[in-house]
Parts: sequence; structure tokens; C-alpha cells
Amino acid sequence: MKIKSIEAIVVNVTPNFKTEPRVPKIKTEGFISPMRRYPDLKKTDWNVNWERIACVITAEDGTWGFGLTLHEGPVKKIINGHFSELLVGEDCMATERAWDLMQKASAPYGTSGIASYAISAVDNALWDLKGKILRCPVYELIGGPQKKKIFCYASNTDISYGTQNSIEWFLELGFKAVKLFLRAGPEDGVRGINESEELVANTRQLVGNDVEIAVDAWMSLNTEYVVRLSEALRPYRIKWLEDYLLPEDMDSYFRVRKRVPWQILATGEHWYSIHPFALAASHGLVDIFQPDLNWVGGMTAGIKICNLAQAHGLSVIPHASTNYPYGQHLAFSMPSVLWAERSEGVSPPGVPLEEMIVLPGTPIVKDGYLTPSDAPGFGLEITQDWIEDKAV
Repeated sequence: MKIKSIEAIVVNVTPNFKTEPRVPKIKTEGFISPMRRYPDLKKTDWNVNWERIACVITAEDGTWGFGLTLHEGPVKKIINGHFSELLVGEDCMATERAWDLMQKASAPYGTSGIASYAISAVDNALWDLKGKILRCPVYELIGGPQKKKIFCYASNTDISYGTQNSIEWFLELGFKAVKLFLRAGPEDGVRGINESEELVANTRQLVGNDVEIAVDAWMSLNTEYVVRLSEALRPYRIKWLEDYLLPEDMDSYFRVRKRVPWQILATGEHWYSIHPFALAASHGLVDIFQPDLNWVGGMTAGIKICNLAQAHGLSVIPHASTNYPYGQHLAFSMPSVLWAERSEGVSPPGVPLEEMIVLPGTPIVKDGYLTPSDAPGFGLEITQDWIEDKAV
């Protein structure tokens, strides 16, 4: 069956929870970022405010698939002005061919980065479409269930309700692992090291010894700081240190691995396509890969990364992988995926996870575990009316 149309649509799918959080918001500057060295600039001064992009791919018989990604400004133009012209008329079942066509065709302007977001939306929409045509869930198409349920951890990406309040709420929801975001980096010197240690120490005391703690630095450290921070945090047995360098600075990944061989290292949400993962795997630079299926190149890229990891004895914990069904299906079927992440703030303290769903039909985490939908495709309960309602 041929692809009849591909359309990128700007959407606003921000959840509007109805339950009042049990604690008020607090004033905060947010967690660490690569822009820390410019304290005169607030996040609103440098962060882009592009909406999300939905990609709808329709087959000749009218069946359609749905993908989602970020950065509507350039991504919409790439999908509608390039990939649509490239792929309409192609076999909608040939996901490998479509992915390779997009990879090669976008090479002249850079397959990594923005183009990868566009590839992700198209690729995931194609997998959703394939599953609907074959009347089976995507996880069956990519290998079938490998586990009975997916272990999930909670990321404290929204620190505006207070870290302690949020961590306590995560424990109440049944999560057995949590992730903290640093507030300080190299620009803060020893004071920042001490603040980070205090954050982790307080959380360890709060959760006890049977709950895992991961630490995220969001692309904001350098080699020296990673070494000093790892030494300071060693007594608290963190599960991993994540996203600790700028994604393109591969030389520093080599240096960090050499300096702290005992520290579990995780990264990859800002790596695009398969090549940085292949380099990291072959040189043992990190222990855990964290691709985001809405950014890295879609389900097709995710499968390849999982196979790379398995071949090198590494783990995969996809970024934001339980927020959307795409990562859920990958995690359910791939042996190299041991955990999955509930991100985007999880939910404010007291707000049920059901109220934080972005895409209708997405299963929620229950008592720290999740099982994907067994409905065709990714199991999304999305209608054309819903898309029109969310369109910007």
C-alpha cells in the first residue's frame, strides 16, 4: 500500500490538569543548563518557544498514523517541504527504506539536530500506520513482548513544587527510582559541588537505601567538574550521572571515562541518529544509552541503538520513554531496555498521573510499572477532530 499524504501540523498538547496541587509553587531559577555562565539571561531570554509538531501520514485506503516531535518552526518546513515530496507514493510498510531515504536526503543540510526531529515524527507515524494496517501493536512488529511489564523511574524535571515535595509524591505513586537535576555547575566552583552533594544527600536520606537515585546535569559540566562531582557523590551510591557534557564534545567523553572509570555514565537524549551511539559503544564511553524516540530518528533508530547496546553489553533507558507510547513499545520489546523514564515533571504533588497524559490512549505508570497498549499501532485514541482542536 502506498503513502497518499504526509502533513506536519503545529499543535499544542500541553496537559491541563484539573486537580489542585497539594503544595504551592515556589520561586526557582530552574535547574542547571549550558547557559549558566550567562546569569544575566533568564531561560525565557534564550529558550525557543516553538510549539510541538504532529505528523499525520495517510495511506491509500484512508488509514493514518500519528507521530509527534518538537521545534515546529524548522521541522514543519522539512516535513512538508522535503520529506513529504520524497516519500508520498512510497510503500508505507517499508519503514527501513523510508528512514534511509530521509537520512540520506537530509545529509546536505545536516541529518543530526533539527532534521532528526523531523525524521522522528515521520518514522513514528509510519510505524503507527503499519501497526494499524496489520492490526497489531507496534511492539509485536519489532519483536514481541520481551518482559511482562516495564520498570519506570520518575524524573524531577519540574522543581517548582520543591524537590522534597515532588520526591515524596513520586514515592507515594509507587516509583522505586527517582532522578534529580543539578542546580549548580562549573561556574559555581566548590560551592556548587557542596550544594549538589547536599541535594543528593538529603534525597538519599528521604528515600532510604532501597530506592535508586540518578543525577542529571543537562549538558552543563566539563571534565574537571565531572571528576570532582563524582568523587563528592560516591558515598550516596547514585545509579548514574547523566547528560554531563555538551553532546558534540566527544573528546571530553573519552577523558571523563578515563578519569572516573567507576562512575556509571548515561547520555544520549541529545545525540541524533545512530553514529554517536556506535562510537560510544565501540569505545565504552558510557554505560547507558538514553535516546528519545521523538528526537533521535524514531522507532527505526531506536531499534538500531538497542541492538548496538546489546552487542556491546550496554543498557538502554530511552529518554521520556513512558510519556509517549513510542518509547513504551520499544522498552517492552527490547532486551537491552531495563528501565523507562517518566519525565516532564511526572505530575505536581497530588495530581493523578491520568491528568498528565499528552496523547489520548497513552497508558500510565501504575505502582512504578507500565504495560503498553495492545491496540493496533501505538494504541493512540486520537481522532481527526482531536487534531483539529489541538492545532495552532
